[in-house]
Order: sequence, then structure tokens, then C-alpha cells
Amino acid sequence: MKGETTRGTAPGDATLATLVRRHDRDRYQTALFAPAARREALFALYAFNYEIARVREIVTQPMLGQIRLQWWREVIDAAYAGGAARRHPAAQPLAETIRNFGLSREPFDRMLDARERDLADPSPADIAALEDYADATSGSLVRLALAVLGATDPWACQAAREVGVGYALAGLMRAMPYHAAAGRRYIPDDVCAAVGLDPADYAASRPTAALHAATAAIAAAARAHLAAARRRATPRTARPALLPAIVAERFLLRLARVDHNPFAAELRVPDAMQSWRLAAAMLTGRV
Repeated sequence: MKGETTRGTAPGDATLATLVRRHDRDRYQTALFAPAARREALFALYAFNYEIARVREIVTQPMLGQIRLQWWREVIDAAYAGGAARRHPAAQPLAETIRNFGLSREPFDRMLDARERDLADPSPADIAALEDYADATSGSLVRLALAVLGATDPWACQAAREVGVGYALAGLMRAMPYHAAAGRRYIPDDVCAAVGLDPADYAASRPTAALHAATAAIAAAARAHLAAARRRATPRTARPALLPAIVAERFLLRLARVDHNPFAAELRVPDAMQSWRLAAAMLTGRV
């Protein structure tokens, strides 16, 4: 896809870059460090991720969410079958990205399956189940980004899983105030039982000692995945896809400073230095 506008969209529609910048600041900033010829493809992936991730938030009934996700499954079907793309700001660029870069279908299916499970508002049974969800959503997306960047060696793919899981776990803690208000819980059942978390306290956004302990347990898992990613030797070409690790690490540091209270007001303030931290990581290779 070339130029400022998305082909197949009506005049005045937002470009993919604008959409991603507005709704996914982290990935927008990381994509800017990719080669110019690959950025639009990354924006197509990140726009697709945004569209399916928000389905749970915009529907009032699970069936309506399933219909929306089925629409995206059909977009993917058409892309792999060589059919015509549907008119949507992200659909045609996504189809072109799939074809131009020969992307595997499996990560797309995993992402859609995980978002469909979201519609039932399940709480994960344990940390392993939460990590599987994080890998299906975020890990799959990182692997697709690596493919666009041409960095598909085994070490990079292993790092992709670790970064994807670590970033997603950090993201779920960042979103915990919103999830609590909406009556959704991603804290695993076994962690809740171990720390004695009262569901009423969680729903009321009360920062109890039990909540702090539960959040600390998830944060520990996130740090372990990010540390494992750093032990993988990855090529420079992979760095833009792995940069979310820097965002996650910074959030985890801020979370620790507030004693793992996910409702702390300080955590709602964006990191003004984030783009500089990403640039430093690109230069030093510390991703």
C-alpha cells in the first residue's frame, strides 16, 4: 500500500497510521522504527488487532460480537483465497499485507479464537491459561510483525512469544481499572484464591493488600517472559517488532514503585519519554 490514503476507503477516512496512532500509541511508536517500506504493512496488522480487540467493548450481546468476528474471519478467508477485499479502512490493506508477505494463517486464527473466548467474559483458571491467552493475542501479533520485517529465524520467533506474553500481561494490568469497572477479571482464579482476593473489592477498585499481591504475581510472570526474550539473540531487523518489551518493562517498573497497586493514579499518566526509550533500545540493541 502506498501513499497517504488507504485504497478502497472513502475520501476523508482516516489512514491506517492515524487509526493506529489514535488507538494503539505503543505499537504506532514502535512501527516508526521499521523500514519505511514495511510500515504500512505493520499498520495494517495493528489496525486489524485493534478492530478485533475492541469487539468485546462495543457489543451488548455475545452473539453480536461473534457476528463481527465472523466478518473478520471472512476477510481473512478472502485474503487467502484470492478473493476481493471488503470495503473497510483496514480490510483491503490487511489482505494486501497477507499476500505481499506470504503471512501464515495460523496466527490470525489464534487471535480471532482468543477474542471470541473474550465474549464469554471468562476468568483464566491459572497463570498458564492467562499466558496462553496472552500468546494467542499479543504473541501472534508479534510473530506476524516479524514476518513482515523478514525476521523469521527460530531465535526471533521464540523471543516474539516471550515479548508478546510479557507485553500482554503488562497491558492487562494497565487496563485493570477499566476491566474492574466493566465487571471483567483477568486475574487467574488460583491467584485470587491464594491471596484471598475479594471479588467485591476488585469490582469496587479498592487497592487491598490481596489485590497488590495478585498484581505482583502477574507482574512477576511478565518480567520472567521479558527476561527470557532478552536472552535470545535476535537480528536487528527484528527489533521494531520486539520493542513493546521496552514499553512493558517501563510499566512494570512504575507498577512496582506504587507497590503493585493497579489503580494508582500515577499509572494513568502516559510515559512522556517513551519514544526516546524506544529509540535508545533500537540504537543499543537492548530489546
